[in-house]
Amino acid sequence: MTNQFLRSGFVMLIFWPVLLFGQTQQSVLTIAYDTTSRPIRFGVDHLEKALQLTGYSIDRKPQNSTAAIVIRVLPGQTNPSIRDEGYRISYQANQLQITATNATGAMYGSMDVAEQIRMGKTWKTVVPKTVNPHFTVRALKVNLPWSSYRVGQVMDVHKETCRDLAYWQKLLDQMAENRFNVLSLWNVHPFSFMVKPTHFPEANSFSDKEMADWKQFWTGLFRMAKERGIDPYIVNWNIAVSPEFAKHYGVKERNDTSAIVKRYTREVVTQVINEYPDLAGIGITLADWMSNFKAEGTALPNMTPKDREDWLEETIVAGIKAANRPVKFLHRSVLSADPAEMRRVINNAHLSDTTLVEIKFNWSHGHSTPSFLLTHDSHSGKRDDGYWNPMPNNYRIEWMIRNEDFFILRWGQPDFIRRHIAQNTAPYVNGYFVGSEGYIPAKEYSHVDNAHRTWTYAFEKQWLFYQLWGRLLYDPKTPDAVFEASFASRYGAKSGKPMLEATAAASQMPLRLASYFASTWDYTLYSEGFLSPFSAGKGFQDDVSSFISVNELIEHQPLDPTYLSIKDYAALKQANGSLPAGKVGPLTLADWLDADSKTVLARVQQLRPGAPPTLACELADLETWAYLSRYFADKLRAGVALQTYRLSQNKAHQQEAITLLTRCLTHWRTVSDITASHYHEVPYIDGYVSKENAFNDARTFIWSKYIPQVERDILLAKDSDGVNR
Repeated sequence: MTNQFLRSGFVMLIFWPVLLFGQTQQSVLTIAYDTTSRPIRFGVDHLEKALQLTGYSIDRKPQNSTAAIVIRVLPGQTNPSIRDEGYRISYQANQLQITATNATGAMYGSMDVAEQIRMGKTWKTVVPKTVNPHFTVRALKVNLPWSSYRVGQVMDVHKETCRDLAYWQKLLDQMAENRFNVLSLWNVHPFSFMVKPTHFPEANSFSDKEMADWKQFWTGLFRMAKERGIDPYIVNWNIAVSPEFAKHYGVKERNDTSAIVKRYTREVVTQVINEYPDLAGIGITLADWMSNFKAEGTALPNMTPKDREDWLEETIVAGIKAANRPVKFLHRSVLSADPAEMRRVINNAHLSDTTLVEIKFNWSHGHSTPSFLLTHDSHSGKRDDGYWNPMPNNYRIEWMIRNEDFFILRWGQPDFIRRHIAQNTAPYVNGYFVGSEGYIPAKEYSHVDNAHRTWTYAFEKQWLFYQLWGRLLYDPKTPDAVFEASFASRYGAKSGKPMLEATAAASQMPLRLASYFASTWDYTLYSEGFLSPFSAGKGFQDDVSSFISVNELIEHQPLDPTYLSIKDYAALKQANGSLPAGKVGPLTLADWLDADSKTVLARVQQLRPGAPPTLACELADLETWAYLSRYFADKLRAGVALQTYRLSQNKAHQQEAITLLTRCLTHWRTVSDITASHYHEVPYIDGYVSKENAFNDARTFIWSKYIPQVERDILLAKDSDGVNR
């Protein structure tokens, strides 16, 4: 009976001694809660597992029962200190009470108690507290591999995984545990995969059976999200139809503003909302095909901001308003948007819920500086405070933190996220989106298939990335002890603090590179690979390789104005000038990178003896970051020496540059050796089509293939007249 009880997965929260089998005394805890609420049940499942590890058996009771632990959802007006999705943990008459104003808050409160128990508390000694979400929108951006914006093997490899609800269940479980509450699903045209349009049945070629399978998939996905307190959104780009629709109705697939496309878009939005009651929101982005777009050799006209918003109002907004229930609206702001036109449409819509207005933070490279310096709402990339000045009353801003900088190596820097939140919280901001465009965290295709690969999906390998962003967006005061405990639960009690310290130090490298090497859209920087496949227009590009050469590093301008470029720094020193107050030179940045590397390697050396295989894999990632930090540090120093030589013609500086770049080669070979035992060569920009010429060496990625480019830097330093620049 005891083993059967433990296997049941239930946890009860009342101290209740009983005799089992006539001799074994076991404590039973009762938990009273709304047993019909799936989010609360999800939280109680976590609580039960934690209590079972401490020796309790669980007895679940319906709400209003007498129990040791009571989970209650009460109206907000009776609990003014608890906001939506917040909770209070308290004791009253030896009873542990978890109180919230909605089921999601009760779920989070239950998981908080479970976490405290796993960290050593008992159910009688958990810390009483009231916790409210810092942001109301905590969203993941996940691209879908069908009708995908990016194309090629990098998307296609995920198609099977992303049609499997087992994948989504795991992802949604982790999202709920990490306090994410929005799942946004992005592709070019989702609607024809969701419904057979009533008046446009030729919009897809699916059979009735195939359509039923898609319907079952979407229904299951949206239901699982709602059961975990997560709002599912679908987001498309804008004026796009399926290939089948375009062929049958004689229109273009992109940027066709004809009456039939407008009618189809409006009607299919309404039909999707009506057929999927758990779908919480619909989003759109006003970009790309609303700009100049070449189709069949003809440049289509560029729509004005008013044209774009008018189209949106007549299709998406009209479709939402015609539906039989309200949904939330996400209006993405990019490219040639106009805040005044956007405000007009949102004001005229009179939607029942606050509209979400997502803005890219530092364009596609949010993992850079926490200072808001660059966005995507205009072709200049500059900020436009018209989105929040004057203060909006029916929408709020969400920052999009895009990650196009590290897809393979594990990352986690809690203090960066805390600084980011502290600097960018404002009355007009209610949340963040986190995610990628060129990467889907689904099928694990980068790691070799060996015994220490204990995870199934890519997001599971990057567990700390998601835990840090989700937990800190919910509560920036979440202490490092929580994240240390996550390491400890995986790899033993002694691993927690040194692993978090090492990971935080290692994870500075891509942040420092993206802050120093200004970039804009997706493929202008790939930090973990030291690549810049396309020019960001911020400095010299040598048209030799995607790899960032020493000359490109010298000439490029920083994103963060705190930093001084190598070129400007060398000119300043040549003129015997002093570094301006508040500025950071490249040699100081190099010292910081070296310090990070030393911290990482010291902790790796401490943890490696006796490390289990999966921990050894994490240590290898950290070690890789450490040598990438050393590579970046010595390349900065080499760049200063080389540019100083070019200004002064002092051969000693040239020799210093050669020596440093030779040391860089040693670092890069170490990186290549470490990663070769863990990772395959993977698709990177394979399948991307552009009017620019991408370098063939960026179609796929592995560190070792760039050794010749690292060697080339040495030749550039030896070329005294700069011919190879």
